Amino acid sequence: MLSDLVTRYHYWGDDDGDGLGTKGVIATGSLSIKITDKNNREINRNDALDICKAPYKMELNNMAGSLSTQYGVPSYSIFDYGTATYYINPNLPSTVCYARPNLQHGTGSFKGPDSIWDSDKGFIPQSTNPTLYGSNFPTTGADGLYFDLDIRGIDPNQLTWQPVTHEGITATVTRTIANDNWISDHPEVVTRVTLTGPEARAQKDNVNPSRISKPNLPKTFELVGKDSDGNVVVKYGFVLRKWFINRGDKSDTASNQVAWCRSLGYRLAQVKDLTNAVCFGLNSGNYCQDAIGATPSASDNFYQRQIGAGFFTEWDQIFDYAGIDFTLWYWTSDTTGNLQFYVGVMGGGVDSYNPSYHYSGLCTTP
Repeated sequence: MLSDLVTRYHYWGDDDGDGLGTKGVIATGSLSIKITDKNNREINRNDALDICKAPYKMELNNMAGSLSTQYGVPSYSIFDYGTATYYINPNLPSTVCYARPNLQHGTGSFKGPDSIWDSDKGFIPQSTNPTLYGSNFPTTGADGLYFDLDIRGIDPNQLTWQPVTHEGITATVTRTIANDNWISDHPEVVTRVTLTGPEARAQKDNVNPSRISKPNLPKTFELVGKDSDGNVVVKYGFVLRKWFINRGDKSDTASNQVAWCRSLGYRLAQVKDLTNAVCFGLNSGNYCQDAIGATPSASDNFYQRQIGAGFFTEWDQIFDYAGIDFTLWYWTSDTTGNLQFYVGVMGGGVDSYNPSYHYSGLCTTP
């Protein structure tokens, strides 16, 4: 109520000094305030400001009322309903607000926890503390995969980045024009992180391929954005725990895919390396019984977007990435009776089939 502003907080004034003393000013009517972030989510007045949620919109609305003083000419005035809108951009340090891989499967049953996943933006960084970089996306990788950094507080065009290499894996940051189908307003100029490292494309048709380099993981990658004066402005860190080798469109029996990976010095991926799907709820049946997925677990036989809960879980529909030769279904090394489990790229569901059937192979280490 406006009367509270007068009597409790003394938010009033009169050029002549009228209104001093008990009941010197009487106000009627009410004033309300509503604050929302850029996603139109209402926030409380005591919430800490977050640059990733800016600009904030503050709406002040007053109902019709009156203001009167004991003395003065005039001593009484009335006012009508009114509204005023203000936008607030907090002066806070630059930061990475989101790390965006493929977003295709990110709503409904696929949606991760609100603290980790934003269906429109991607993964939310969990920590800027180097000792906790392992809680950030990604924890898995393969040659040619990429994701975009949503940076706030500075024009990303002003930043320069140096590549970071560990164990033959390089993370390179560039400004590029993106046309990926999960970007709603493509083409879009983005800050893109591209992973390059061990791969075996040239040996996909070789039944006995030569060994390739095998990274000793986990390894921490810290990407540092600097301004034109060489000052560090923003950092993003993550820990790669698993590296994957794709056999591309070369389908084969489960045993042959196991052998191909072994020849490279890797192993065929297990269900839990690829997805956090569970044999329950939607898309479940006898065909997925006994499959063991990654944790934190999803609610159905689809993946749920989480960090550290499987390759497909993190990266989504993997064949959508430009220049990546992935297919639809991948054998795993896990079995149930006489059947072998395989995982679908579109949603991460688990199924089982005769191991003599031909599906693709995906190797991993460690």
